[in-house]
Amino acid sequence: MELNIAEYNSRFEAAQQKAFDHCSHQLQEVEAIVDKLIRFQVAIPSWALGTGGTRFGRFSGAGEPANLEQKIGDIGLLHALNRASGAISLHIPWDIPEDGNAIKQLAASHGLVFDAVNSNTFQDQPGQLHSYKFGSLQHVSKTIRKQAIRHNIEVIRQGEAIGSKSLTIWLSDGSCFPGQLNFRHAWQNTFESLQEIYAALPPDWKLFVEYKAFEPNFYSMTVGDWGQSLLYASKLGPQAYTLVDLGHHLPNANIEQIVSLLLMENKLGGFHFNDSKYGDDDLTVGSINPYQLFLIFSELVEGMDERGMDHASDLAWMIDASHNIKDPLEDLLQSVEAIMIAYAQALLVDRPALLQAQQNNDVVQAQEILQTAFRTDVRPIVAEARRRTGGAIHPLDAFRKLKLREQLIAARGKNSVATGL
Repeated sequence: MELNIAEYNSRFEAAQQKAFDHCSHQLQEVEAIVDKLIRFQVAIPSWALGTGGTRFGRFSGAGEPANLEQKIGDIGLLHALNRASGAISLHIPWDIPEDGNAIKQLAASHGLVFDAVNSNTFQDQPGQLHSYKFGSLQHVSKTIRKQAIRHNIEVIRQGEAIGSKSLTIWLSDGSCFPGQLNFRHAWQNTFESLQEIYAALPPDWKLFVEYKAFEPNFYSMTVGDWGQSLLYASKLGPQAYTLVDLGHHLPNANIEQIVSLLLMENKLGGFHFNDSKYGDDDLTVGSINPYQLFLIFSELVEGMDERGMDHASDLAWMIDASHNIKDPLEDLLQSVEAIMIAYAQALLVDRPALLQAQQNNDVVQAQEILQTAFRTDVRPIVAEARRRTGGAIHPLDAFRKLKLREQLIAARGKNSVATGL
């Protein structure tokens, strides 16, 4: 694929330098922020490279990646453009490496590593012996629970082969109607199942227990909120953590408070970034409520610094979105940009002044401090971090100007459809 980023950047270098110099004169510690942005990487899930869908239909795009190798190529393309997409998260069995070592080498050739692997017991797979219609790890049948446990352990083994260090479990288990399920039995069955999976973890791995308030079950979810996930993680042991998906909450949930408390308890494992208007909409990160995204990052920066954590490596950062009407690669470029902007803005918050305002119960000043950081245009700082590492000053514009989707269509054809969703 033809990708001359240096030539593309040449026409924007002067304007970028002028904008960055202006930020450097106006703001403190800009170089330290650039350094943090350069190290900060967001994992791209293998299922996000194709057009998503709803229960009403899917309108596939053209030139979608038809196999794992092509998906790695697409993520490599993203990373070449923004220098912040240096990791891949695989969903198994949608994307199973036939040769773990070869796939790992292919990823490395694009400057990529493998992040968390994700299991799937929320749908039945071709040839599967027992159905998950009424649950998996919670199921009343021990035989079906064992099948789900074996799948998760197999996902761990697949992850070991490609260098992953964590397993994410999201369960659709729950009930749709009152009386359908004994809540205590479902919890106990799930916990015992998770214990078997936890026991199979390598010593340097983490287990992420994801939660969701509703869907596909609508009366109850067996891991329905952060409290239930925290309960599982706390009982399982030190390698188990809660994973927060920004769309997996009821409307108006205070996600920034949730992450603050999970960090305080050393049980926050990572994030699935997206945005929502109503529920688990899986919209582009920052497209609906960028202020909430900033507030979440503000709490993350404060909490991680309090614990002496490494922003880049001590939590797992990943996008989890479904692109129903956008080009998936364009959508991912927008999402990563929104994450980097929110992170940079959070790094600008005057922490001593904010703490002083909080101690003085100065509500007005506390709001001013946060909103001053949020309203600061940090795009030149984010672009500078990209430019210094060889990325495009304007990644989305570069994707279009370099006609990268057209090149993918020419290589793969208009009817190539991504595996998975």
